[in-house]
Amino acid sequence: MSEQELPPWLREQLTRLQQLQQNLQAIMMQKQQLEAESIEIEKATEELKKSEESEAVYKSAGPLLIKTKKDDTLKELDEKKDLANTRLVVLGKQETRVKENLKEVENKINEMIRMGQGPTGNMGTKPNP
Repeated sequence: MSEQELPPWLREQLTRLQQLQQNLQAIMMQKQQLEAESIEIEKATEELKKSEESEAVYKSAGPLLIKTKKDDTLKELDEKKDLANTRLVVLGKQETRVKENLKEVENKINEMIRMGQGPTGNMGTKPNP
């Protein structure tokens, strides 16, 4: 059966399924980036804590390196880490919600296909919302 031959209700559900899959992929990529950023922050914090108070500390500001205080930089790194963790929690909740929606749509599609028709009993008609 070609895409043109699919009933409208099935095309709709398949489109929704694809959108949810794309959303899930985007969320997972964001999570992966944040996790990498979080690891980087941890490593920087560890190295900074190993350094002596008298050692010069520099941070990147675009193409420049700017001299800064160790304590200020540690505080900034802690804030960045907290923000990354908060964003990871939010993304985790979004991921869970999207996965649940995906499962619902997949089940709905499978049920409709198993029945061989839409909820109204006619392959070519749209189901009632």
